[in-house]
Amino acid sequence: MPTKRRTFLQQVAIAGAATQANVTLPGAPEIGYPRVFTGRHLTAIAFPLGGVCAGSISLGGRGQLRDWEIFNRSDKGNAPPYAFPAIWAQSGKRKPVARVLESRIQPPYEGANGLGTRSAPGLVRLAGSTFTGEFPLARIDFQDAALPVRVALEAFTPFIPHEPDESGLPVAILRYRVTNPGIATAKVSLAWSIDSPVGHGAGAADTRVNEYRATPRLAGLMMTNPELAALDPLKGSFALAALGAGGARVSHLRGWEQGRWWNSPMLFWDDFSSDGELGPEAAKMNAVGALCVQREIAGGAHADFTFMLAWHFPNRTPRRIGWSSTKGEEDTLIGNHYATRFADAWAAAEYAAANLEPLEKKTRRFAAALRESTLPAAIKEAASANLSTLVATTSFRTADGEFHGWEGVNDHGGCCHGSCTHVWNYETTTAHLFPTFARSLRGVSFGYSLDEAGAIRFRETLPHNPQNRWGYAAADGQMGQIMHAYLDWLLSGDNDWLREIWPRVKKAIEFAWIPGGWDGDRDGVLEGVQHNTYDVEFYGPNPMCGIYYLGALRAGEEMARVAGDTASAAEYRRLFESGRAWIDATLFNGEFYVQQIRGVARDKVAKAIIGTMGSDDTENPQYQVGAGCLVDQLVGQYMAEVAGLGPLVSPEHIRKTLQSIYRYNYKRSLAAHETVQRTFALNDEAAIVICDYGKAERPRIPFPYYAEVMTGFEYAAATHMLYAGMTREGVECIRNIRARYDGEKRNPWDEAECGHHYARAMAAWSGVLAMSGFRYHGGERAVTIHKVLTQAAPEFRCFWSTATGWGTFHVTAAGTTLRVDHGRLECKTCTVNGKHFTPDRTLGEGDELRL
Repeated sequence: MPTKRRTFLQQVAIAGAATQANVTLPGAPEIGYPRVFTGRHLTAIAFPLGGVCAGSISLGGRGQLRDWEIFNRSDKGNAPPYAFPAIWAQSGKRKPVARVLESRIQPPYEGANGLGTRSAPGLVRLAGSTFTGEFPLARIDFQDAALPVRVALEAFTPFIPHEPDESGLPVAILRYRVTNPGIATAKVSLAWSIDSPVGHGAGAADTRVNEYRATPRLAGLMMTNPELAALDPLKGSFALAALGAGGARVSHLRGWEQGRWWNSPMLFWDDFSSDGELGPEAAKMNAVGALCVQREIAGGAHADFTFMLAWHFPNRTPRRIGWSSTKGEEDTLIGNHYATRFADAWAAAEYAAANLEPLEKKTRRFAAALRESTLPAAIKEAASANLSTLVATTSFRTADGEFHGWEGVNDHGGCCHGSCTHVWNYETTTAHLFPTFARSLRGVSFGYSLDEAGAIRFRETLPHNPQNRWGYAAADGQMGQIMHAYLDWLLSGDNDWLREIWPRVKKAIEFAWIPGGWDGDRDGVLEGVQHNTYDVEFYGPNPMCGIYYLGALRAGEEMARVAGDTASAAEYRRLFESGRAWIDATLFNGEFYVQQIRGVARDKVAKAIIGTMGSDDTENPQYQVGAGCLVDQLVGQYMAEVAGLGPLVSPEHIRKTLQSIYRYNYKRSLAAHETVQRTFALNDEAAIVICDYGKAERPRIPFPYYAEVMTGFEYAAATHMLYAGMTREGVECIRNIRARYDGEKRNPWDEAECGHHYARAMAAWSGVLAMSGFRYHGGERAVTIHKVLTQAAPEFRCFWSTATGWGTFHVTAAGTTLRVDHGRLECKTCTVNGKHFTPDRTLGEGDELRL
């Protein structure tokens, strides 16, 4: 029987009914926000600093720089020699103290040559440090009783939602605040040294050049290598600069004194530690440049020493990064967007310095809006930490400004190219925080990657060559992109964009109906061969792809109505009702949805839907789910919740399925969990496994990854629990994910799946959406806030965003205040906990709406 269609506002009220933040989780690990790390929990920290899609240098837990990934590919472990800060301090007439401005190196100390010599590990470092992280801001408080001053580091790069260019600067800002707790005036020097990272080139001679420059805003070293070939991947420039050094004493070395053995670092340290200044320069120098700033700090006062690192490496090519391309186009220069804005690293540094005050103010406004949201700390922490994936080398913008992404990255190159649709479908970060990136992804899916038949080839090649589109279509990838197109429109209300893209979206929906395809008999059920995110094909009806299809049909129906295509809207509705009834009646086993395996002769399968990694025998296929409980069997419904599309299948079945995932897939300890696959969680850690066969016989050869744990899937399932009112369970699962990334076992700013900084993990942002109770329908210019207050939680504050603006809202018993902090918000109607208002206003930056 057809289910009554709910209005958008009714759907919001139902979805928001259980987004209470105050939940008690006995025994669950506590996650604070901002998160604080000390001791052994500093060892794995690598906090990416850099602009979105502009490469990054990571800040380690001790204050060291690690993982220099600014050369157009991932490069874990890469760091130029002798890249370290140092401090020299003298209080009154006391003997000065000099230290490397990092806390002490922690075990293990093994190696064929001990710890080596690259950053002089034998020089004395500070006794300890405390790291506080809330991306995009990091803070380190250093401790050392021998140092007569106190030192703290604040590190960041501008990160402003909806401003991709201002957030995409190839710079890292390191601001050291030095406080003099004594009575006597202290003389303090901070110095940074770096072996020029602008490569040697092919020849034996070192042709690097370090030039000292001083302008009204900056003083520092510009590092180049003029002898490198124009298209060498390391051709470019790097700047080490001090900001606002007016009134300070600045000294520098364009290079350390050249010498054999370890003469150079020894003589540098002798120079700096003697008087806190550098120079004079030696007649023969190497390429380790150094910059020093010295200030006098009165007793009880403090001073800031701000350094900036900037880079400019324009030579991005498919071969360099490992991206698939057409033969003969591997060395085509696809470039970097940031390199089209700035002539070199010094120009980037000058721009950042000139605009730092407003950029930092906006960055801190965003950080504060998230921090002050009265959401569970684990929800904020997970969402914030995974924003760093946009800064990591997973994400990049080519010279034309378009956005692209790996699935993740290996240690020294990308992993799984192509802005893979079935992976990027899970994330909601781009649509809500950088909507132009989302539009770019959709532009490829419904442009270059859409073939003549309507198949979205799920990986993109670069440069674009329509004669050589990659591979084949993925059923879940295709359906998710259709739903994301609807979400992009919903958040913007841009009818012109929707009408322009609609014919191609329609073509993609109706590709499902081709003979031998996914829904060849046009009954709303995907029976055909369905390639999917598990890198194999599922044969026969299954909940993951099938419910995704229902979501695409619902999204298509809504878009068709806006585009004036009423006939298509009616047909999509017919298929939706038919398919949902069949799935509920046939695939639900009383606890969750299962797969009905149906083999098919290979010659009956349509082109462009089957790959080479699945079952060789298509009539008796291996690598299937069967009767297992799959973590993302409701991934289409998860996306429907985000997009406000309402229930795609029975709400009762949805809730029972989520309860089953929590009952069977969620393991409070993995100590007895067996897997021969990749291991992302183990021992006493808690996690949601991909598929559980506790209630059914496992296929002899099930689908790959079935016993694995991957955070992107966990976030999607946990967020869906939040939407469904299972708040305690959803928060518990998210807390346990982040407990595994504790700074000792794993880096909190690098959730891995198939590679570091995995894109699917940006589904963590959906936790904020689920618990905020905020929705926006751009087509109707309608804001809805559903947040029931309780005695334990008498007020609620949260961050919100659409495709046109972002800000905060505050709900109390006395009323609600909605504030725009950036951009604008068209608000024709507003509904708060069922009470309707008609402000009919466009709110600009700084405007507030009181209801």
